[in-house]
Amino acid sequence: MRLDKYLKVTRIIKRRTVANEACDAGRVAVNGRVARASYDVKIGDKITVSLGQGERTFEVLAVSEHVLKEDASKMYKVL
Repeated sequence: MRLDKYLKVTRIIKRRTVANEACDAGRVAVNGRVARASYDVKIGDKITVSLGQGERTFEVLAVSEHVLKEDASKMYKVL
């Protein structure tokens, strides 16, 4: 699954266009490297998102195309 879509499906970032723009601006890194929106997310990847004042890191636990709102937080772990 594409990185921008993963960020949207997991609700880490609310909209896919915002996720895409964050990737283009270099504010999203995967495993310590700046990643493009087209990066293919895999289980075990560590995603770092820098938005606003803070920086948050997540570990990918699952990848799924369609997820209910209640189950979205089960797809990643906050580090």
